[in-house]
Amino acid sequence: MKLVLFDCDGTLVDSAGLIHETMRRTFIAFGKPEPSFAETKSIIGLTLDIAIARMQGKQHADEEAVAMMAHYKSLFSVVRGDLDFKEPLFDGIRELIDTIGPRDDLLIGAVTGKSRRGLDLVMETHGFGQYFVVGRTADDCPSKPHPAMVTECCDVMGVKPADTLVIGDAIYDMQMAKAAGATAIGVSWGYCVVPELIAAGADHIVHHPRELLPLIG
Repeated sequence: MKLVLFDCDGTLVDSAGLIHETMRRTFIAFGKPEPSFAETKSIIGLTLDIAIARMQGKQHADEEAVAMMAHYKSLFSVVRGDLDFKEPLFDGIRELIDTIGPRDDLLIGAVTGKSRRGLDLVMETHGFGQYFVVGRTADDCPSKPHPAMVTECCDVMGVKPADTLVIGDAIYDMQMAKAAGATAIGVSWGYCVVPELIAAGADHIVHHPRELLPLIG
């Protein structure tokens, strides 16, 4: 039995536009300079308070970052509705999940910096709830690259990290996977560049979801 754990933003869904607009409005509300799209993309995958702190050059989340996180969360659904922002699946993801989802030799889960509510919304929107049997979010564990998201999913499913694949688009995903003792697979269609994924410890790099099938086995 293998456990396949997917990151969400930048791996399953393209949520950068929605995240950036919500972040932009948050920074304006707190009298901060508007972040660039590149700055927002660079922190996608981190837990929100740490992400906001990093965007301001802080290594750790302070009270202001926590307050900005709360404001961001209050805006997220508003922005999603106001501007009809979507979190579309990347090309080929639906076909991949529809292929591996019914298999009885695999367990599928999600490890994400999203909130539990945000992950549930993605699963509901795209009809993936029937296939994803485990998940850890920013509400459950320390921020990536801490290995807890992976190790807790392994513990719940009764699968060893050595039999677990972590698939993500960020250096934090690769670092988390290696820290947990899992196989790290980087995807090139997300928000990071391939050399950075390799430097972060990626065991494999794929450029389209179909390329994951032989690695999953």
